[in-house]
Amino acid sequence: MIFAGPLLRRFKNIPFSPARWPFFYGWVIIVAGIAGILVSIPGQTIGVSVFTDHLLGALDISRVNLSTAYMVGTIISGFCIPWAGRLYDRYGVRPVAMMSGFLLGMTLLYLSNIAGVVNLVSGIFSAGGLPVVVFILMTAGFFMLRFLGQGVLTMVSRNMVMKWFEKRRGFANAILGITVSFGFSYSPRALDMLIQNYTWQQAWEITGIIACVGFVVFAFVFFRDNPVKYGLVPDGKVTKTGKDNDPNIPLLKEYNLKEAKATYSFWIFNLSLALQALYVTAFTFHVISIFNVSGYDDRAAITIFLPASVIAVLFHFFGSWLTDYLKLKYFLLFQVLGMLISMTALILLDVSPFYRWMMIFGNGIMNGMFGVLSAVTWPRFFGLKHLGAISGYAMSYMVIGSALGPFMFSLSYRYTGSYDMATVVCIAVALTLFILGFKADNVNRKK
Repeated sequence: MIFAGPLLRRFKNIPFSPARWPFFYGWVIIVAGIAGILVSIPGQTIGVSVFTDHLLGALDISRVNLSTAYMVGTIISGFCIPWAGRLYDRYGVRPVAMMSGFLLGMTLLYLSNIAGVVNLVSGIFSAGGLPVVVFILMTAGFFMLRFLGQGVLTMVSRNMVMKWFEKRRGFANAILGITVSFGFSYSPRALDMLIQNYTWQQAWEITGIIACVGFVVFAFVFFRDNPVKYGLVPDGKVTKTGKDNDPNIPLLKEYNLKEAKATYSFWIFNLSLALQALYVTAFTFHVISIFNVSGYDDRAAITIFLPASVIAVLFHFFGSWLTDYLKLKYFLLFQVLGMLISMTALILLDVSPFYRWMMIFGNGIMNGMFGVLSAVTWPRFFGLKHLGAISGYAMSYMVIGSALGPFMFSLSYRYTGSYDMATVVCIAVALTLFILGFKADNVNRKK
């Protein structure tokens, strides 16, 4: 990597310079960022879940052990994401995105041939060791999927967009969020169509080739770091500073990770996002059981997602737009309030059908605000210079939370026969964060 710096500077305008485009290149960056996040879908829970039953049918592994392998792989990936964030800060978005796309594609090709790999590796073990071999190989595959997909590609694609906008960062995030939401909503159906038309192995092979060939070329051509490297400015033009109450007032300083971690606001925002990752993943993982315990059928559980996603898209779009004008702590309070509404409805779900709709509304609010805060907070509070390290560290908490949530709720059900105990713990944490959130101001503003 000794010559990486000079090489990156030499190739920054190949195959073209963003400054030569007839309009602000930031709009192209939004499209590129959307593509990067959509390519990460095979590494997201929503993308992996489509293949779960096919893996169970092809491998000598139980559902519990497969879920455990997924949890372990996700937790390990969470600890590695901060390292990837530092690489992003050092080398920029293009090489990191290209390498992530290539490795994600190779991982998908590996998983498409997992049965053959298991047979090859298990040849050196006795027959009794086969389940252990399957568990280790699947844990490795899940680690790479989660690290590269949910972690690195999502992080660098979103951060790239945030760097190209300042005064209009919220508006850019609104476009990004609403497009990605619809893409994610359609992805299970698209992946299932691939499986039905071909096989589950070929579906992974197709998506793997798209990632390691198509996306790598796409990222090389269109991905670019922040506009100042090309003689441009965020938003495409120099904007006036604004008044002291302007939430986008220029930064007083660029924070590094150590300095960001020393601030009060970092932890309030970070823990709120991590708590939601824990709760939402647990809720989604156990949703049918949660509704069955409360006397509802499977359909009542599954059909909550569409109306909740519509609410989330609306809150995300208008919330992102409003962040250009309002302090982020108000959106944080609204996000935690959405969690509290959903959690309260979960406990009271068996009392009345009203609480099912209350849950839908709460889920829509918190999911909409999550997309806003996870993208806009870190560049506004701490600057762009160390954005990869800071956002990567924050994302590691979300990833680990998403891994622990289903396990925590499983323990609650095993020992109490319901999910109320785990939910009460989440409510206590959410209430604490809501109270503390009133003081979670932007550390990069004049007092």
